[in-house]
Amino acid sequence: MKNDQLLGEISDYCRRAGVAETTFGRRAVNDGKLVHRLREGKRITVDTLDRIRAFIAAGTDGVAPPRGLVVPPERRDPQGNFRFFENRQKYLLFVHTCSEKRVIAERVTLELGSIHPRPPAIRVFDAGVGDGTVLARVLRAMHGRFPHMPFYIAGKELSLEDVRLTLDKVPDRLFEHPATVFVLTNMYYAEAPWLTPASPAAAAGMIWHEVVLRGASSGEFETQIAELGPFLEENWRASISKQSGMPIYERPVAIVIYREDHRFLLDSMIPRAGRSEANFDLVIASQPYRAKSSVNFRAKRIIAPLARALRPGGRLIGIHSHGQDPGLEIVRAVWPGENPFAVSRHELLRAVKYELGSAGRDLNFNAYADSRSIFRYDMEALPNEVTGSIGTSTAFAAWNAAVYVAQIEDDRLTEMTQGGSYLDATREVLRKYSGLWFYDESYVISRRRD
Repeated sequence: MKNDQLLGEISDYCRRAGVAETTFGRRAVNDGKLVHRLREGKRITVDTLDRIRAFIAAGTDGVAPPRGLVVPPERRDPQGNFRFFENRQKYLLFVHTCSEKRVIAERVTLELGSIHPRPPAIRVFDAGVGDGTVLARVLRAMHGRFPHMPFYIAGKELSLEDVRLTLDKVPDRLFEHPATVFVLTNMYYAEAPWLTPASPAAAAGMIWHEVVLRGASSGEFETQIAELGPFLEENWRASISKQSGMPIYERPVAIVIYREDHRFLLDSMIPRAGRSEANFDLVIASQPYRAKSSVNFRAKRIIAPLARALRPGGRLIGIHSHGQDPGLEIVRAVWPGENPFAVSRHELLRAVKYELGSAGRDLNFNAYADSRSIFRYDMEALPNEVTGSIGTSTAFAAWNAAVYVAQIEDDRLTEMTQGGSYLDATREVLRKYSGLWFYDESYVISRRRD
């Protein structure tokens, strides 16, 4: 971009917002002499240009935006929009027919070789544990690499059904690796790593529940964890915000689980109400946002708060759907031009860096090359199921996976599935590629070591 063109945009913005050019420079890139330097013909980096354009784009008529991204609340129709935790049948069919969970766990496990834990424990935060499959696989790998180090494992999950599925996997992990503190919470991304609600009213109503397991077998642990059922039914509740249409907790809850015979060893790392820390060695952010959510929403509400929770040497690995795969081809055969994966990892990292401002100076933002970032997972089917005459059940499983990944809303699905053309389109793609696969992309934010 020519300096004159950029200066014209800045001048137009300053005139609309009623701010001085020096004020613009300070607010946009922390440089009051920015405009003066541009007029002298000085060059700027691509990163500085992106920050300037993002600042201008975030402005509102007549008002200069504050430092950081301005994110209006995301409004959603409670009836028609896609919500993961309300699509249980789609979710379970997808999980059991596709290899995404296993492949994501393998990708996350690669980060274990790059973390630098320090006493008293390795600290891991899962920003959306889902059914616990990814976390359980990562914990198995952690035990193999760090068999004698205590673990502090925290996870956020709003769905009661997913919390139950996750708790089903806890007994075996505590049996194999007894020096573990396991924490589950339903709090927001900006609250969960610290186990501290932002609202004073929410903090006053917070439910803190400690489960001390007795015995020495996974069967005994399973029986005691199963007794949490009534507690979860009563307290782990979500509702829909009338203002935004987004799912929210009714009351913040934290469950802390550990073995009684390791209480002495774990005492310094067991969190207490009002006395918790973040400082995580590894943060897993696998599909933590809707595919169609804005880049600013993702950066401000989710990834930036999680990046703040990293300790020196800690790493955040983010993963989301990439598209450009046979799954998206199925969707576009039915809805031409559909583009559910509009935000790339590059755009997201730029937005996170901008949102963090000076707080991100000791962070590295790693988008990596496509060959390292993008990975594939498949719909798992027998070879004869995706060639020749493709049965209805196989075609439906493939259709379900494609629309689940693309997060197509229920009202659009209902209208389309009244006919049979969607299955014909699915079969055609399956024959074309002799199978079905999807691409995810990953990125890493790491905090420099002391």
